[in-house]
Amino acid sequence: MTDRHPSPSPAETSAAHVPAGAPEATTTAEVAGRPVRIRLSGPAGAPPVVLLHGIGRSLEDWSAAHELLARDHRVLSMDLPGFGLTPAGADRPGLGAFARAVVGVLDAVGEDRPVHLMGNSLGGAVAMTVAAEHPGRVAGLLLADSAGFGREANVSALPMVWAALSRLPVVGPRFRPLARAAAVRSNQSCFFDPDLATPERLRHAATVGSQPDFRATFLGTYRSIGLPVIGVLPGWRRALLERVRASGLPVLVVWGEADAVLPAHHAEAAVAALPHARLHVFPDTGHMPQIERTEELVDLAREFVASVEESRAAR
Repeated sequence: MTDRHPSPSPAETSAAHVPAGAPEATTTAEVAGRPVRIRLSGPAGAPPVVLLHGIGRSLEDWSAAHELLARDHRVLSMDLPGFGLTPAGADRPGLGAFARAVVGVLDAVGEDRPVHLMGNSLGGAVAMTVAAEHPGRVAGLLLADSAGFGREANVSALPMVWAALSRLPVVGPRFRPLARAAAVRSNQSCFFDPDLATPERLRHAATVGSQPDFRATFLGTYRSIGLPVIGVLPGWRRALLERVRASGLPVLVVWGEADAVLPAHHAEAAVAALPHARLHVFPDTGHMPQIERTEELVDLAREFVASVEESRAAR
């Protein structure tokens, strides 16, 4: 089922520079002996929701949605290991390792109920991997501009390359303007409204990108799911989607019609691969509807969670 409706125009924080809207402090959960930065809030007995970010990003991408959802849900946001302000785990980065980290965090915080996983971009593919490998831990999936439905992925490594060159002795300073410009373009490409790449978000992205494990995690993750020119590899996508379809779990797919990172035609591929899924497309919206369409996405998420919980209770 596809919904296309006109839309109006477009937690906890660490000590790093982060976007406004997340007044509480993050904490950590220990997974396999390593800390994972998390934000956990909302009524303990309310339906559990887990929010997962995309490649090279952090839990701050969900801050505003976390705030709203936590009014009537138990909400967990987390950095995937090696991204955000969380060090890499012992495993090689990839969907399997990230899925194990999600389950590890749930165990660490004592959440043993089936959770509603909501993932953006790479986080959507991680959510599907958790569902495929641990179906008993998942109640439903909300996939926001998720990886896994098409070949194209317009993610540039140039900001990382220029940043590395800018740290070289003697010649480094001449690359700094290129690094700054590439970082701005990369962040602007995530939004229909480029002004959402605010100075705060750019500062936070720079902090995340300067973490010791960032480069290895980014490149390792990219190599595990795709290749330059060829794009996102089809083998793992087909296998994962078959397992998600076989699980019978409820799925809500949301997409930004103007997504420049994962094009919107991936949304149609999503409902073709998962015929039981519901689809909602946001007009004039880029790759991160949880930022550009926060209230509308949260409304859809609330409705989705309520319907899944009602269905589960009726069994």
